[in-house]
Amino acid sequence: MSYEVILLGVAALIAVGILLHHPSKTLGIPSLLIFMGVGLSLGNGEFSFVYDNLLVTSTVGAVALNIIVFVGGINTSTDSIKLAYKEGGVLATFGVFFTTVILGGLLYPLTDWSLVICLLFAAIVSSTDAAAVFSILESKKLKLKEKTDTVLEFESATNDPVALVMVMILTGIALAPGKAISAWEIGQMLALQIALGIGIAFVVGQLAVAALNSIQLQEYGLIPVFVLASFIIAAYGSDLAGGNILIASYVCGVVIGNGIKRGGEITKHFFNSISWLAQSLMFIILGLQIFPQTLFSVFALSLIPAALLMFVARPLAVQLCYLPFIKASWKKRLFISSIGLKGATPIVFSLIPAAAGVEGAIELVHVVFFIVLFSIVLQGTAIEPLAKKLKLNI
Repeated sequence: MSYEVILLGVAALIAVGILLHHPSKTLGIPSLLIFMGVGLSLGNGEFSFVYDNLLVTSTVGAVALNIIVFVGGINTSTDSIKLAYKEGGVLATFGVFFTTVILGGLLYPLTDWSLVICLLFAAIVSSTDAAAVFSILESKKLKLKEKTDTVLEFESATNDPVALVMVMILTGIALAPGKAISAWEIGQMLALQIALGIGIAFVVGQLAVAALNSIQLQEYGLIPVFVLASFIIAAYGSDLAGGNILIASYVCGVVIGNGIKRGGEITKHFFNSISWLAQSLMFIILGLQIFPQTLFSVFALSLIPAALLMFVARPLAVQLCYLPFIKASWKKRLFISSIGLKGATPIVFSLIPAAAGVEGAIELVHVVFFIVLFSIVLQGTAIEPLAKKLKLNI
């Protein structure tokens, strides 16, 4: 297939998804479901077109995820971080770990998966999704008391690195079950990735801000282009150095978004558009990658993990994380416990063991798809009514 046909097809799919965006908001359907639905309806055998490339899907998903996290950083004020970093930081680290351990432990006696696969699956679905949280909170224009929305946004933007490290480690263990990895090695790896990710992104971001503020480019259109180049240097430079690319993307976005004095609004509009394009591509290609014919075979299998994640593992993990924060109201704790939105991130993470060749990983991809679907439909639509019920909305 020629690249012209591929470009035409991708452009047509994006255009259809965007045109369906407004009706989806009117009906209360998250737009990310629309884009994924477009991919599901047009690929994998329908209309004589088949797409099945785990490596390309994983790469596109990873790049899109980096962009979405970066844009989330650009739109995050330092004031919000000061308000949310304690609670959000604990949720983004210990919350992911607790969710993984609790869900993996519950699944082991209930499924025929090995303990490693149970923990791997739990790590894949342990983090909340930045794209889903930002998209749904923005579409519903929700502002919540006690900075609950800020905590959710901060958690969703910063919890992917811990989940990603756990997925990579557990994937390695699944591929080489005889190789022992100590807790000390895991801790060192995680600390190094976080330190390098934050350090390199902070330095690059500060240099970019200093350059833009001192040079003062006359052509405003060049500012977001320079910011884009700086983001790529920070994120992928950090990745090459051994840092975590997702946390580097977020830190770079925060530093640049809060530091530049000219062209800030233009930059935000530009990158919000880029973020929508990234989300569109990511959800469409994920929809194309998933074969509808095989989904129904794992539908029943996905019900128990979905219920355990939403009603046991996530709430219990959040309650454990909030033990030090005695001033947080029970309403806030209940809301955050109930709203652990999943999106494209778990599907992208599930492609890592699938692309690496872990036995049974394709089945995990399809189960994760239903987990995401249940989360968006149930938790996504419950955000506004639950906030009103708890009287948390402003």
